Amino acid sequence: MRSHGTVIAADFKGLSVQDLADLRGDLRPGDARFTIVKNTLARRAAADAGREDLVPLLSGPTALVWIDGDPAVTAKALTDFADKHEDLPQLKGGLLEGSPLAKDKIVALTKLPPREQLVAELVGGLASPIQRLSAVGAPLQQFANGMSDLLGGFGRALAAYRDQRAAAGES
Repeated sequence: MRSHGTVIAADFKGLSVQDLADLRGDLRPGDARFTIVKNTLARRAAADAGREDLVPLLSGPTALVWIDGDPAVTAKALTDFADKHEDLPQLKGGLLEGSPLAKDKIVALTKLPPREQLVAELVGGLASPIQRLSAVGAPLQQFANGMSDLLGGFGRALAAYRDQRAAAGES
């Protein structure tokens, strides 16, 4: 098993070959892959990789969704697909950054905004008090400008880091 931060197990029984192809296409924007696995081999690989929490999910027809991108985007794609296809695939659970992830928590992920939006809200929340300070006067204006430059640099550094990881094929 490769070292993926997030893995979701699902029962794919009842999906046609065309449905599986459509689902794989729907998962691509979230940088996720849908792979049907042989349970005996997957159990052995999970145990060898130190992911024992995944082993109980490996029974019956099982597919693993390997997520390299934003888990919330992938969870949304899975639940949207299931809504259109008679609740198929059926989610079993998974691992989020190595920690167990119950089926209901996967559904809760769908309510989270994308990672980029959360970062933008964080930076906006940090910048708001600085903008208010700039209205107070000249000494605070210099402080506010310095803090604004610092936050701008932080944002540019985050974007550069994200681009660097994307170029290297990481999430």
